[in-house]
Formats: sequence, C-alpha cells, structure tokens
Amino acid sequence: MQVIKRNGSIVDFDPSKIRVAIEKANKEVEEKDQATREQIREILAYIEKLGKKRLLVEDIQDIIEQKLMSFGHYDLAKKYIVYRYTRELVRKANSTDLAIKELIDGESEYWNTENSNKNARVVTTQRDYIAGITSTDITRRFLLPEDIVKAHDEGVIHFHDADYFAQNALHNCDLINLEDMLQNGTNINNVMIEKPHRFLTAMTIATQLITAVSSSQYGGATITLTHVAPFVRESYKRYLKKYQERGLTDEQCERFAKEDLQKEITDGVQTFQYQINSMTTTNGQAPFLSVCMYLGETDEYKDELAMVIEEVLRQRIQGMKNEKGVYITPAFPKLLYVLEEDNIHEDSKYFYLTKLAAECSAKRMVPDYISEKMMKQYKIDKNGDGQCYPCMGCRSFLTPYVDKNGKPKYYGRFNQGVVTINLVDVALSADKDMDAFWNILEERLELCHRALQIRHKRLSKVTSDVAPILWQHGALARLKKGESIHDLLHDGYSTISLGYAGLYECVKFMTEHSHTDNGVGKKFALEVMQKLNDKCKEWKEAEKIDYSVYGTPIESTTYKFAKCLKKRFGTVEGVTDRNYITNSYHVPVFEEIDAFSKLKLESEFQRLSPGGAISYIEAANLTNNLDAVIEVIKFLYDNIMYAEINTKSDFCQACGYTGEILIDENLEWYCPNCGNRDHDKLNVARRTCGYIGTNFWNKGRTQEIKERVIHLDNKDSEE
Repeated sequence: MQVIKRNGSIVDFDPSKIRVAIEKANKEVEEKDQATREQIREILAYIEKLGKKRLLVEDIQDIIEQKLMSFGHYDLAKKYIVYRYTRELVRKANSTDLAIKELIDGESEYWNTENSNKNARVVTTQRDYIAGITSTDITRRFLLPEDIVKAHDEGVIHFHDADYFAQNALHNCDLINLEDMLQNGTNINNVMIEKPHRFLTAMTIATQLITAVSSSQYGGATITLTHVAPFVRESYKRYLKKYQERGLTDEQCERFAKEDLQKEITDGVQTFQYQINSMTTTNGQAPFLSVCMYLGETDEYKDELAMVIEEVLRQRIQGMKNEKGVYITPAFPKLLYVLEEDNIHEDSKYFYLTKLAAECSAKRMVPDYISEKMMKQYKIDKNGDGQCYPCMGCRSFLTPYVDKNGKPKYYGRFNQGVVTINLVDVALSADKDMDAFWNILEERLELCHRALQIRHKRLSKVTSDVAPILWQHGALARLKKGESIHDLLHDGYSTISLGYAGLYECVKFMTEHSHTDNGVGKKFALEVMQKLNDKCKEWKEAEKIDYSVYGTPIESTTYKFAKCLKKRFGTVEGVTDRNYITNSYHVPVFEEIDAFSKLKLESEFQRLSPGGAISYIEAANLTNNLDAVIEVIKFLYDNIMYAEINTKSDFCQACGYTGEILIDENLEWYCPNCGNRDHDKLNVARRTCGYIGTNFWNKGRTQEIKERVIHLDNKDSEE
C-alpha cells in the first residue's frame, strides 16, 4: 500500500510512523487511558486490511482517531488530534524554521551568497536576515494573493524585497535632500541637529544622516556633493578671518587660509569615506550609497564643488586598507561623475577632474558616468526642458518633475518598489508562437500590475510618524506629525517600477537571433520594450501613479530565474543552458562585441528603460593607458546616458599577489599565483549589478562573471 502525502508525493506505507505517533500521545495521558500494544497492532492491521492501493495521509489519521475512540480512549484521541494539529503547524512553518536554522548554522550557499555586500556570518546581518525571513513568511501567507506567490515561486515574476514588505513603512530608494537637512537643520532620535558652520562638520553630520535614512528604507540612496560645497566657503571664511585678526598681509592670509582649507577638505572627505564604510545600518550592512559629482548643479559654488570632487577622486584612487594594511577597492560609496561641456574637452576648465576620474575608473571601477548631453535628450519635463540628475542608488531613475513653483525637483523624491517580469518565461511559454507570446505577455504584465498595486496600496497607509527622519525632518519631506504620505505617491512625485529581465534570451528563443543584430532580433527586442512602456503609460494615466520601466539588477534572482526555467522547460540550448539569465537589455556577457558597438546599441534600449538602466563594458588593465579610458569617456558623453567601465583590482592575502583572482571550471575562486582558495584571504571586487560586490556571489552570478568577455583591451585601444 502507498500513502499520498500532503504535498502530493507518494511513499510506501510505514506502520512504524503510526506506532511512534500513538506512543507519543500515550505519554500525555494517564496509564488507564493509554492504548495497549495489542490495540496499536489492531489499528495497523485494520488499515492494511482495507486493501487500498493508495490512501491519503489525512484519511489514515482519521481512521486512527476513530479506532482510538472505539476503544474508549477519548482523552488519548484528543491528544492525538492535538499532536496532529501541532505537526500541521510545524509543517506550515517548516520552511521558515529551516531557513533560519540554515542561516544560523552558516552552511547555506544561498544565505552566504545572497548579497555580495553582506556577510551572513556577522550577527548584525543575521539579525536583518532573520527579520527578513519572518517578513517573507508573513508576506506570502497573509499579504499577497496565491497566484502572485505561485508566479513568484515559479520564477514567472519576481516580487522584490518581500523580506521588508511586512513593514508597510518601507520604500525602495531615493535621492536624499541633504541640502534641506544641512541648511535648515534636522533631527535624529529626537536630537536636534543644527546647521553646521564648517565643511568637516557638514561631512560628519552627512554620514550620520545617510545612515539614519538608509536604516529607514531598503534600497539604495544618493546624495550630491553640491549640497556640501557651500560649507567649503564657510570654512575658508573662518580661516581667512583668523589670519586677518593676526595682522598678516592679504597675501599671507589668503595663502594660509587656502592651506588650512585644503587640509580640512582632505580630513572631511577621509572622515566621510571611513564612516560610510564602517557604519552599519539596521539592515546589517554599510549604507548602499551613491555620491553624485555634478558641476552643473551650481554656479555660485562651482569652484568649491570642484575642490571636493578632486579630493574624493584622489582618495578613491588610493583605495582603503584591508585587514592586512593593503590598499584595495572599496565597495562604497558608488561615485557618479556627470560629463558636461565644462569637463569633457581638453580645453574645458575642469577637464583635469575628468582625467582624475579616468585614472580612478581604471584602478577602482568608479566613478560611473552620466552624460548630461544624452540625459537632457531622454528626460524632458512638462515645460519641454531637458533635465539632468543622478540615479537613486545604483540605477533607478526618477521621471522628470516640476514643483508648484515651476522648478525641477529631484532631491527628496523616491521609488515605491519593484516587481520584475521574466521575459524568458514568456517566450518559452509561447513556444515560438508570436500571437501566443503577445497574449501571454499581456497576461503577465497585468499580473505584475496587480503586484505593484499591492505595493503602492500598502505604502499609502503610511504616516510621517513611522520614519521621522524621512517624512518630517527633511530627507524626503517636511510633513507634520501624523500626516499621511499619500500625496507623495501620486502625480509623478515618486515612481514605481516594472522591472524586466532576460530580454536577450527571450529574443533569442523567439527569433533565433540576438538583439545585437540589426534585423529581426533587434526589431523584436525594441517592440517588446515598447510594449512595456505602453503598459506603464496606460496604468499611469488611469491611476496618476508614475509606473516606469526598470532594467532590473537581479543579483541573486538571475540564478533563481535560471533554475526555475530549467525546471519548467528543461535545457534549451542558448536559452536555459546556463546558471543565469541576462540582466535587463544587456548584450549577453559571452557575446563577442567591441566596447563602442555595445554602448551604441544599448543606448537605444536605455531610452526605453526610463525607470532605471545602466550599461557597462569589460576592460583589460588600463592603468597604464589612460588615453583609452578618456576615449571611452568621450564616447559615452556623445552616445549613452549612463555607463560604467569594469576593471579588475584584486588582492591575495596569502601571497601578496595583486591582479585578477580567477575562477576555475567548478566556479571556485583561486589565486593564480599561489592557488589560495580561502575566501577570507581573498579580496575580490567585481561589478555585480551597478554596485561593486566584495563578498563573493552565488553559482549563477559567478558563472556570469567567469564568462564575461573583454570589450576593450590595450591592443584595441591602440588601434
């Protein structure tokens, strides 16, 4: 006889399990109420004599309860029912309990590689993960409809950040209004923070504000150095006055004041760098921070801003020391350097900063580059003016917005959350039938739409009291106590993101071409992207919510999607035969293409990904060929809105090797010089999905990193 379990699996009947269950119930009652061994044997014999080939496990348990009561063991039957109910609770909670146990034991590949900037062995990170596991469980059982949970589990869509969703107060990412908080004062933990009067103080306060803000959200955040530039002038005035009071000449006063100011800028930037990398948010990690360097944001303080930018770049070129005291590439903060007419040409006033940026990119993988020229073509506000502003975190971009005074506004705005559609699953489900493809895509987009509406509705219940630093004290707003944030969720003030992944594999399966060709593959890819944008426009007009198409990073989800696709559709050559799928619109990492062709092609897809996108090229070691980096930077300015240059700068603590740490055929990292494979003694930095990751990756992402081809080497640049 066989037993059909609750999950549908079929196993052979095992009498010993019944015997153990009844004996456990026996221990809970007095001896006179216990079932005898003979009675237990009778129950087992009765079940076996039924002559059924298969029985449901629930039916077997009903029989046991009935037989116990027929023997007069009513208390025992009651204890057995309680035991049965308790086991049911354990089963329902089992996945949550198991996940927590695996995390604490430190033996789970998933938790150890879930986020390349989190160390799952550290107690602060574990605390965040345990809270996240609980939140995910609550989200799945109570907050999301079954069809959305099922679609998420099967990799049809991805409901992002379910580990934070139980708390309706949390949003995704934002542009911190540092200017408001520094100039007008703010409040942290009921402590008033007044306007600082010098640069060093402003930078110190900035780190505290960033950490507080990052602890009240779950995504990335961005500040701009423009907001601290005025304090450079304040410091200079203080130094100048000090020397003037000593009766020195004007020349001496200016010289000494400038020397003191430069020392303060150096100290201020160093303080900022150390604190951002050493502070831990309530998420168990350093703040996922990006720092914008945009000269065009100010005319009044442009020279002061340039001084700060220069120091930030110089210190990042140097790097930060690891535990061995060796300078390595830090993960944070991410740097965003805006290319503009004032810094892009050799005869531009601030071209020296661009040369420093090129040196920094070659050695430390940052800054990333935003083209003011291209962005103003992409981002047009309702007045018809092109706008330029940084992304929130690594790649999420706001839509243009003009406030009630007719002025563009970006700092103090945010994103509500993301749901991603797996385009590869749409294609495979359609099985190359174009009509079926568009019908399935329509259905899946509406599924995403419902999931996004759930995110929005949950956030709409929030009042300013849940995160005062955000909503009351200037980071995002200056609302009154108890005031709803509802108005900030509508009419373009914030965005909500329809993510997408696997465009390449989708196109490859449906057309048998890559989207890098100039024929049917590219045409179909652009049609898919346009469809996503059309749906967002439709939803936006109906609901006054800024839905926006977003090129999802999917750091760990790329592996999850790949596994789900293999399970659902088997191994399809060129589509599901890897441990990852391609991020957003990107050219697949294994496809041979030169840097300039890649950037030019992907710029067309960036235009159709207004909610967020970033392109990159993989480069050889260009530290001795900065002319090649400058050439790429100039190309970026004229051709693509937002891009980065990926290089390699690793370190082996075992032997002191500096260079590229390699990946073997088993997807294990090793030092090519001494063979060291101990992750604790390898410092590896790789671009993961916009951010630099330094804590290693899951098998899917590791394979993707291993298969990345070089788009620009020294030979190419010389030619």
